[in-house]
Amino acid sequence: MPWKIMSAMDQKIRFIADWQSKSFSLTDLSQKYGISRPTVYKLIERYEQCGIEGLKEQSRAPKTCPHRTQDKVINLVVQEKLKNRKRGPRKIRAQLKRQHPDLELPAVSTISYWLKKEGLVEKRKKRLRVPPYTQPFCECEAPNDVWSIDYKGQFYMKNGLVCYPLTISDNLSRFLLGCKALKGPRYVSTRRYLELVFREYGLPDAIRTDNGTPFAGKSIGGLSRLSIWFIQLGIVPERIEKGCPEQNGRHERMHRTLKDDALDPIARNLKEQQKAFDIFRHDFNHNRPHESLNDQTPNEFYVRSNRPYVEQPYMPEYGYDYTVRNVRHGGEIKFKNRMFFVTELLAKQPVGLKEIADGIWQLKYSFYVLGSLDLRKNKIISY
Repeated sequence: MPWKIMSAMDQKIRFIADWQSKSFSLTDLSQKYGISRPTVYKLIERYEQCGIEGLKEQSRAPKTCPHRTQDKVINLVVQEKLKNRKRGPRKIRAQLKRQHPDLELPAVSTISYWLKKEGLVEKRKKRLRVPPYTQPFCECEAPNDVWSIDYKGQFYMKNGLVCYPLTISDNLSRFLLGCKALKGPRYVSTRRYLELVFREYGLPDAIRTDNGTPFAGKSIGGLSRLSIWFIQLGIVPERIEKGCPEQNGRHERMHRTLKDDALDPIARNLKEQQKAFDIFRHDFNHNRPHESLNDQTPNEFYVRSNRPYVEQPYMPEYGYDYTVRNVRHGGEIKFKNRMFFVTELLAKQPVGLKEIADGIWQLKYSFYVLGSLDLRKNKIISY
């Protein structure tokens, strides 16, 4: 049998047979089987002690582990998790530390490991996202610098219909500006609710979203009808990167609290679910302390924006160094006697072009950079 297709056990048995025949020296056996002399001695010793069984693969796990978590601690962790299913490893460790101050507890990562091993951690579903936003995010140093908006995962109510919770929060103060139970993530219903929020709290400098409908689209610059409306109001539409929910971590964390407090149990219809959202929003803003706010509540930090909502925003204006073109009904512009497709969403809207390099023109809608127009390649490159 060719050596390369022999199993490891067959090789070891053939090795022992050659050794027992005494036709080969230890050096010859080492060279024939391509193993070191210490390995030769080890195989012979195992065979003499245990026979053929000694040639089988042995476990490489250490016989002792001084750092292994005690069974007593593991049982306490499991019991605490079973009492409070919604608590994570950090909260469980803090609770056990209060209950057993003299007990040496493992790290949070170790507790997380044992919870997963005991099957007490549910896997989260992955979400698909569109290409990311490439511009730098606005700094968040005061209320209304940046708001976050998102649709928390949809769910079925007891009447069999689907509810899509639309949530809006201020990133600095964590103040929950809105929480609305809607039938779907549609442009019209989203804009109507945002108008109510804008009238009550004013306008932010930027709004951060994910790449889903209706916040972003596949048009140039990731534009959608909603993001174009934001730009017309002077709001910078920001989008997090694909697979990076931590870029909107404060809002995502609020969603987890919303799920625990307002969706357990789920209501019968939209009207009852909205009542649950209103109660949660009041409690979140006025009664729930936040560690990041020095254990104070969001309403103690939030102040209304000094930028009022404008019912009819003005058309974008550009400086003297920009060449202005109106987007045609089909989404094209004519520039340098050539036609370039931008997007139908900007039909009848003015866009500005500014030369930034030889044959390269920056394309903007109001203050928002859409991409660059390359006259040499006769195409628009989206950012």
